[in-house]
Amino acid sequence: MKRLRGVLPMALLLLVAALTWQVQAWRYSAQLAQQARAHAQERQQLAEALASQALGERQQRRALEQQIQANDQSHYQELLDAQQTQARLRDRLATADLRLSVLLGADAVSGVPAAPATGGLDHDPVRARLEPAHARRIIAITDRGDRGLIALRACQAYVRALQR
Repeated sequence: MKRLRGVLPMALLLLVAALTWQVQAWRYSAQLAQQARAHAQERQQLAEALASQALGERQQRRALEQQIQANDQSHYQELLDAQQTQARLRDRLATADLRLSVLLGADAVSGVPAAPATGGLDHDPVRARLEPAHARRIIAITDRGDRGLIALRACQAYVRALQR
């Protein structure tokens, strides 16, 4: 019985320690579960924010692509119109429907009239007609210049769109 008296308090002490240990484990696991839920909720909010940001950037990129496509179409149409104008001008030169001429300075004429006078005074500036081969070369040069200017405007519009 004496032995039982020494063992009983020791058993009670061990039982209380084990119960206390178990209660602390439950509390700790509850805290860990709460932290895990808070962490999961934080990750979910972060994921939603990133998805929203990605969607906004995607929409912005799509709008930029549409704007660039519209600019490309307008510049292509401008280029096409310039090419058609140049083609009509070349056709008119080829059929002799149109003759190019250049304005001559007063010192280049040296008193010779540009056309035979029919009477009266001629106050128009003096002009010299160009040969058709020279006119075609000039038209080709201006055609390349027009295409270059159109391409330059298209590049500038593209860079401005990207800067916005």
